[in-house]
Amino acid sequence: MKAVQITGLEEMAVVELEKPEIKSNEVLLKMNYVGFCGSDLSTFLGKNPMVKMPVVPGHEVSAVIEAVGDEVPDVLKPGMLVTVDPYSNCGKCASCRRERANACEHNETLGVQRWGAMREYYAMPWQKIIPAEGLTEKEIALIEPMSVGFHAVNRAEVTDIDVVMVIGCGMIGIGAIVRASLRGATVIATDLDDDKLALAKRMGATYVVNTAKEDLHARLEEITGGLGPDVVIEAVGSPFTQNQAINEVAFTGRVVFIGYAKAGTEFITKLFVQKELDIRGSRNAKPADFRAVIHYMQHHPDYPKEELISAVATPDTAFDAMKQWAAAPAKVFRILVGF
Repeated sequence: MKAVQITGLEEMAVVELEKPEIKSNEVLLKMNYVGFCGSDLSTFLGKNPMVKMPVVPGHEVSAVIEAVGDEVPDVLKPGMLVTVDPYSNCGKCASCRRERANACEHNETLGVQRWGAMREYYAMPWQKIIPAEGLTEKEIALIEPMSVGFHAVNRAEVTDIDVVMVIGCGMIGIGAIVRASLRGATVIATDLDDDKLALAKRMGATYVVNTAKEDLHARLEEITGGLGPDVVIEAVGSPFTQNQAINEVAFTGRVVFIGYAKAGTEFITKLFVQKELDIRGSRNAKPADFRAVIHYMQHHPDYPKEELISAVATPDTAFDAMKQWAAAPAKVFRILVGF
């Protein structure tokens, strides 16, 4: 079977792998589409220290069940459209014992710490299969990245009386905007790109601020009456925006970091204490977050899904698509590879 493999620095190839044989507790998936994630771009550019080359990327999955093992419950049947929970968990670490397997100390995400799903067929334990009936094959590949933003909103404990600022309107930031809006919050979206901000507005943002053109602090003073946002969700992963989150959040506010900074971030920790902040990390997503995204997609069929898909490639054109993304990273939401 065909698979896409990142073979080295800015190198990619189509390789042949053996079609997997399922165990009794596994489901055989035939891939429809697999999305390229920002972590895959980092791997391609040699900036992902968690990856050992070569690697098959891919953890944003849209698939159909091809076959099921003898121990798989009847609720999962051949022909069903599904996505997958791509994170492994050990069941023994502190996170797992607290029922937060998404942050397992020993997690191995598909396409990062272990070979991923960008191939024609993949076998997974049935417990990692999430049905997604009623959605299109392409939008199912958007569930996982959007669920990461949904999870961050859960970590922030957002309510309808909150003003929430989301820094960064990529795919994960869009997920946070959608979820915070669904909870009734007033959402402020910030980015450097007007096209992304226009989409953020259509996805639920109440206000948008282009921080390359506007004074963010002045706009927040105006919007919040000088109080600052109750919640800031940082979905970029740069020292500048991480400090921006701490500086702009309201006193006694909550800050949630999703993005990984490639370098160390230096904070004025006086603000942590002075503002009595809740500062939280947000990693991956839980199955409940996946189900919440699916519910949103099912009940809001008019959301602009086509605009979230920047390109659709084949395994043979995936290399060219990745090079184009690397050349203009700010203009891409998701690239899907169809099988």
